[in-house]
Amino acid sequence: MTSDGLEHESVIGQPVVGQPVVGQPAVDQPAVDQPAVDQPMEEELVDVFLCMSGLLLSEQTVGSALELVTSLAHSTLPSTSAAAVTLVDERGRRTSVAATDPLAEQADSLQYELQEGPCLTALAHERVVRVHDVAREQRWPRWSQAVLPLPVRASLTVPVVIAGTCMGAIKVYGRHPGSYGAHAERVLTLFAQQAGVLIANMQSLEDARRMSQELQQALISRDTISTAKGIVMAREGVDEESAFARLVRTSQRSGKKLHVVAASIVQAVPRRGR
Repeated sequence: MTSDGLEHESVIGQPVVGQPVVGQPAVDQPAVDQPAVDQPMEEELVDVFLCMSGLLLSEQTVGSALELVTSLAHSTLPSTSAAAVTLVDERGRRTSVAATDPLAEQADSLQYELQEGPCLTALAHERVVRVHDVAREQRWPRWSQAVLPLPVRASLTVPVVIAGTCMGAIKVYGRHPGSYGAHAERVLTLFAQQAGVLIANMQSLEDARRMSQELQQALISRDTISTAKGIVMAREGVDEESAFARLVRTSQRSGKKLHVVAASIVQAVPRRGR
């Protein structure tokens, strides 16, 4: 049985970190849920993507962004019981986030526990995976049997790939067999693309903030060490080089970082009363 899989994405607008890649065609029996006449996708989802464009320009967290994506996917695709996103970290650990209903987390958890299921296959092969009827599904027999007590009879999973790296997958679970066909696949692929753009932009923003915080901390540490040197120079009558050498020796003997030693010296100096 296969396991692990991710979603593809592409962009409307310019992502900060690289453009998500669209996945391969779905693997599954043909479903029967296409509308009689497919509306043009640009008109059909214009309000959805306007909402997302506003989110791209804001400073909301990745979690908030993904919650918007899954809630819109849930409401846009008929017969959907729940939607969620699976994220994969640098160690390959999978986590379900932004679930619109605990049902999605339950269905996902069974896949993680049994190491098989449509989401894991989508992640492993980086392609869309569609389940027409869970009760008749034979590709993942243990998961199919385990999920039957839940109101899940169909599913659709689209991987998200950003700049050549698999980041996760977005999936919807349907309450009726045949809930998702080619039309639903195209719609969810667009949501996957938007999720990729959001993740890329939000990660870039978080990286920039982290770098700023690290720089700020480095400057604070430098100032603290400089102040501690001045205290040692005044207290022991040594020059700047000797004072710094004493701080270094204290750091080595105590096993504490230099800025921690310096901070303790500064804090130990009695402050003048106001």
